[in-house]
Amino acid sequence: MSNDEKIYQQILKAIVEHQLPPGARLPEDRLSEAFGVSRTGIRKVLQRLALEHFVVIAKNKGAQVNNPSKEEAIEVLNSRILIEPQLVPELLQHWKPIHSKRFRDMVIEERHAEEQGQLADSIQLTARFHYELAALSGNRVIASFVEQLCYRSSLILAAYGTKGSVSCDCGDHAQLLDILDNGEPDIAQQWMKQHLQHIKASLILESKTEENIDFQRLFAH
Repeated sequence: MSNDEKIYQQILKAIVEHQLPPGARLPEDRLSEAFGVSRTGIRKVLQRLALEHFVVIAKNKGAQVNNPSKEEAIEVLNSRILIEPQLVPELLQHWKPIHSKRFRDMVIEERHAEEQGQLADSIQLTARFHYELAALSGNRVIASFVEQLCYRSSLILAAYGTKGSVSCDCGDHAQLLDILDNGEPDIAQQWMKQHLQHIKASLILESKTEENIDFQRLFAH
């Protein structure tokens, strides 16, 4: 794993685990000092996080952790509830044993991340599961939209979610794969709708205030 990747994963983990709350400023100089790398290296990582909507970079203001509104959180989840179940019939037309194997491998990764308490990995893995399922529908326009919604959901789960938001409490993805293997579109649509509704219900829509963050302590090697 490259040094840039290690820094990216550490900052992402701190965002997801609320050690860097929504709205927290991310000064390049202090992060550079904490990680012992150049500001250029830090800037590259922050730009990657900005592309994934975890960070916002404003001209003359620098970077800060993105701070989605409660309204945005609800709208994003409602959009997924409307769209993703509707892709199931088209998805089933393309469903093959090789797909079942690939997604079951993803579920194994999800369970491992959950067992290890790796919340950042869990959020990334559950997003990937959903947008790769959408891609199998064959509708590239809608699949691309679902992928963007999943990225935005990752940020929302980082800001407002709990461990229950990405655990079996909201429905084990393996259950959906069993239903898809059995070729049951109606049951699969209902499962997907309820799954996303449970995730939405798990959000704790409370405002968080920024504290004075000690980057040296947070990212101590």
